[in-house]
Amino acid sequence: MNVPFYDATREYKLYKNEFDTAISDVICSGGFILGKQVQEFEEAIQNYTRAKYAVGVANGSDALVIASDILGFKDGAEVVTPVFTFFASASCIARVGGKPVFCDVDEDTFCMDMADAENRITKHTKGILPVDLFLQTADMERCTEIARRHGLSVLEDAAEAFGMQTLCGVSLKHAGTMADFGVFSFFPTKTLGGYGDGGMIITDNEELYKKAKSYRVHGAVKKYHHDYIGYNSRLDTLQAAILNIKLSHIDNVIYQRAKHAAQYRELLQDVPGIKLPVIKKPNKEVNYVFCLQVERRDGLDSHLKEKGIGTSIYYPVPLHLQKCFEYLGHKKGDFPVAERLCEHVLALPMFPELTEDEVSYVCESIRRFYGC
Repeated sequence: MNVPFYDATREYKLYKNEFDTAISDVICSGGFILGKQVQEFEEAIQNYTRAKYAVGVANGSDALVIASDILGFKDGAEVVTPVFTFFASASCIARVGGKPVFCDVDEDTFCMDMADAENRITKHTKGILPVDLFLQTADMERCTEIARRHGLSVLEDAAEAFGMQTLCGVSLKHAGTMADFGVFSFFPTKTLGGYGDGGMIITDNEELYKKAKSYRVHGAVKKYHHDYIGYNSRLDTLQAAILNIKLSHIDNVIYQRAKHAAQYRELLQDVPGIKLPVIKKPNKEVNYVFCLQVERRDGLDSHLKEKGIGTSIYYPVPLHLQKCFEYLGHKKGDFPVAERLCEHVLALPMFPELTEDEVSYVCESIRRFYGC
């Protein structure tokens, strides 16, 4: 049996008529740049997440760069961000001239260690950039409390986190809505993913919203009138049309992913050498990926690939050991939790259209590797 790590074609076959109609409508309209489907999708995101404002941009990385620029994470300003995450969570700070200040992560959730983050705040710190990673949000209630105490801005990287929620105060809040800015990525593998790149910036602040809307079109407040040095980063109308269809099915997508995660947990719970994902309440998780912490990770990875099973390693090298960040002066051993995770984390296939038989085959192959 071959089990892909991710397969977009199965979903397309399920909703082919809806996708084909949506794409055809855009082509027939000729509204390829910031067409009506972009505004419709922005409004749909606002309704789903309960954010006041949403601005569609070209991709999640651009969303981070634009938000970092607007929040002033530049000119040498320090911004605290986790060392175990995707590259864009730190490169966005460096791209606008700020200084990424790395902190370690929680060994159970893989999200920012808030105590370590606070310890790294100095008089030069401008903001905090937490990341909602894999299946649950960072501790955003603690993060925003720290930020208020130190007078800092917060940019919530929710690129992987669409649909995740956590208790903040007395109510559940959606990922991305608990900071000055939140950002989403619609890269195809994401829980809400397009058929190409796409991103979104959300905020409850009207002034920040107006700036973000301007920054995505070269800083223009109206055509050919530029108040800012902005970017050329617009969500493609075709992608917005596709994402509108996908958003209409998102609750079922999240449910199907949860079913696969429950099956993985049931079949792997007694396997020695494996640590299953830990959910720290009161988070409402969404299984963007399903990551194990495993002994003999590289051997297991090779074994699964030999069995026709797709996997991914998130992440093989922590950010402080990336060549491009050598100038920050870090060395191996500076962030022990992140370094340990980079040696042990392995992601299994996770997408809605997986079958029970495929999940069973993956688990059976893992059990055989560990001799049980």
